[in-house]
Amino acid sequence: MRLRDALDDHKRNRDHPTRFPGERRTTAGLFSGAAGRLVHVAPDGTVRDYGYPLSGLSGVADSRVALRLDDPPAELDWDAEGVRPAADDAAVVSFEAGEQSYHGATALVETTFETPVGGVTRFDLTVDTDAGAAHVTRVAFDDPSRASEAGAALLVGCTFAPEGRDARVGQLHHDDAVEVFHDRERDFLAGDAGLDVLGGGLPAAPEAVLSPEPHEADATSLGDRREEDHLGGDVVAAVPAVDGVATAATLLSEREDADREASLAALDDLFAVVDTADSLVDLAQSTDAAVSLPDGVARAAAAVDDLRVLSLLSAPTGMRIAGPDFDPHYVHSGGYGYTWFRDDAEVSGFLLGADGRFDLGIEEWHRRSARAYLDTQLPDGTWPHRVWPRNGALAPGWANARMEALEDVEYQADQTASVAAFLARFLAGLDDDDPMVDEVTAALDDALDGMVDSLADDGRPVACQNAWEDGVGRFAHTAARFLDAFSAIAALGPERFERAVEATDRAALLYDALDDLWVADRGVFAVSELGDGSLDARLDSATFALADAHRAYAAIGEIDETRRNRLVEHLDATIDGLYHDPADSDVEGLVRYEGDAWRQRGQGHEKIWTVSTAWGANAAGELAALLADEDDARADEFAARASDLLDLVGPEGPLTVAGGYQPEQFFDDGTADSATPLGWPHAIRLATTALLDDHDALASEQTERLRADD
Repeated sequence: MRLRDALDDHKRNRDHPTRFPGERRTTAGLFSGAAGRLVHVAPDGTVRDYGYPLSGLSGVADSRVALRLDDPPAELDWDAEGVRPAADDAAVVSFEAGEQSYHGATALVETTFETPVGGVTRFDLTVDTDAGAAHVTRVAFDDPSRASEAGAALLVGCTFAPEGRDARVGQLHHDDAVEVFHDRERDFLAGDAGLDVLGGGLPAAPEAVLSPEPHEADATSLGDRREEDHLGGDVVAAVPAVDGVATAATLLSEREDADREASLAALDDLFAVVDTADSLVDLAQSTDAAVSLPDGVARAAAAVDDLRVLSLLSAPTGMRIAGPDFDPHYVHSGGYGYTWFRDDAEVSGFLLGADGRFDLGIEEWHRRSARAYLDTQLPDGTWPHRVWPRNGALAPGWANARMEALEDVEYQADQTASVAAFLARFLAGLDDDDPMVDEVTAALDDALDGMVDSLADDGRPVACQNAWEDGVGRFAHTAARFLDAFSAIAALGPERFERAVEATDRAALLYDALDDLWVADRGVFAVSELGDGSLDARLDSATFALADAHRAYAAIGEIDETRRNRLVEHLDATIDGLYHDPADSDVEGLVRYEGDAWRQRGQGHEKIWTVSTAWGANAAGELAALLADEDDARADEFAARASDLLDLVGPEGPLTVAGGYQPEQFFDDGTADSATPLGWPHAIRLATTALLDDHDALASEQTERLRADD
C-alpha cells in the first residue's frame, strides 16, 4: 500500500468507530495464492496483491473492476448508484458486493453478481507459471446473448507498483497485454480476447494528497499529457466478452527469471488452459492450496479451511507470514508480513501432529519447514526475532538481543524452544538413513545449548520478552515452551540423541520450578515473575501452553496429583475469567489477557481473540487427554469444554468469517479486526480437531469394550 493510498484511506476512515485509518483491510473477501503470490479478491471483485513478503514482488497495489456496456439496455437506471455514462453513450456499471465462496477444497474463489444484463459468475485463481505467478479472472454471464446484445465487456483498472513504486514507473503496450515495470519487477495485464487500453495515469498530485477530502481514481486518458500514459502504474482497459465470457490475467515476474517474450507466452498458454470453467476447476485442484481429508473426520470442513489458509500464507521456502500485512506503514501494529519462529514453529508442530492423526499427505510441508529452520539458526543455537519468509533473511524487528553486542532482555526465548520442539518431533519420525537426520541432530544439539544458556539457576528461563511482545519478565508461557522442548528432546532417547538424558534432567528441574509460579489465593499459575520477584497473577491466555507442555512431560516423567489438580484449577479459572460475551452481540470468546488495551479503538474493554479462544480449546483438549491417561473422571468434562470453545471458532461459529477465516480479533459489536486470516489460530484449530477426534475414538473404543465385557 502506497503512502498516497494510506492517506486517502485515513481521510475516509479517521472517525470510524472500528476501522483504523490508513490500513488495507482483509476482514472481508477471500484470498487465492500460489508460488508466493497472495491475491485478495474483495466482495466487489477488486483485487490486490499481498504477497511481497512471500515473493519479493509487489504487483497490484489497487484495482477497480466494472462492467462496460457499449449498448446499454433502455431500462438502465442512469441515476442508480454505481452507474455512470462513459464515452459514446456507453455505460459503466460498478459491481456491487457479491456472494463469495471457495470452489470445493481448492483456492478457486467464486463470486456471483447481479448486473443489468443478468447474473454473472466470476472465478479468480492464482497459479504458478514458467514465467512467474499469474492471477486469472474469468467472468461468465448467465445470459450470453443478452450480454452480447449490450456489448458487454469487463472494464479493469489496475494500479501496479513494481518494487513498491508509485512513481518512475514505465509501461510497454503489447498486442493483448500491458507491461508495467520499474527495474527488476515486470507486471503484466492481459486479456484472452484482446485488451482495449483506454487510459493510464499518474499517482495523485500533491494537491489531491494534501486536500482534506478523499480523491477518486481517474480512469480516463491524460489527453495532451499523452506521453505520461506510459509513465505511471495505472492501466485502464476493457476485455471484451466472447460468447458471454471475458477473461483477464495479471502476471508478476522478475527480469532474472523470465524475459518479456516468455512472460507474454506464459499468459497465452494460461488462457489456452483455462478456456472453460471446468478446465479452470481442474487447474485449481492441482495447486498446493487444494487440500482434502480422509472420509469420516469430524469437523472436516474446518480442517480443510485451515490447511488452505496455511498453504496460502506459505512462501516456497515453507515459512509462513503471520497474516496478510494490512498495516504496511506500521501505524497501528508492528506488521504481520514476516515469519516469527514462535507461531511458525507452533504451526509446524500442529501440522505434524494432525498429519499423524489424519494422514494428510503433507510430509513435504514438514521437510520444508525443517529445512527452513536449519538454514536460519544462529551460531549460538537460537533463532532471531523474525525473518523474511521468501529467503530467511533477517527482517526488521525489536527482539534480537542475542545478535547484538550488549546483553539485554529484548529476546524471545520461547521462539527457540518452539523450533526445538518441532525439530525433535520431526527427527523422531525420520528413518535412520534419512539424509536430514544428521543435520537435524546437529541443529538440536546447538538449540539445546542456546536454551540452556537462557536458563536461570532455578531451572526456569531468565527474563525476556513475552509471547505477545509487549512485556518483559520470567513468563509461564516461556517456561512451558521450554518444558515442551526439553520433553520432546528427551523422548528421543539416548539411542537417537546423545543428550536426551540431559534434556530429561532439565525438564524435571523445570517441572519442579513451576511451583514457584503458583498463586494459591487465585488458583492459577502466574503469568510471570517480575523483576522484583513478585508474581503477576493476571489471567493470560498464553498460560494455556502449560497444558500441552505437561502432556509432553508425562511421556518422560510423572505428573503428580497435586500438579494435575493445579492444572485443572488453572484452566478452569483462566477460561472462565477470560470469557467475554458482550451484550447485544453475536460474538463471544476469550480475550487475550486481563487489561489488554491494544487496538480497542475506544471500545473500553479487551477485545476477543481467535488465538486465545482456539488456544483455550486446545488446552482443554490436552488436559482431557492427560487426565484420561490417568483414568481421571474429569477428562470428559474438559473434552466437552474443548468442544464448546472449538465451536466458537468453527465454521458456523461467531468468530469465523467468510472462507472459514479466523481474524485475529473482534470488536464487541461483532466487527472483525486486524490480520485476516491469521495462521496461528487456524493451526491451533486443526490440531484441536485432531485432538478431539482422537479423544472421541478412544471413548468409542472404551464403550465398545464395556459392551463386550457385559
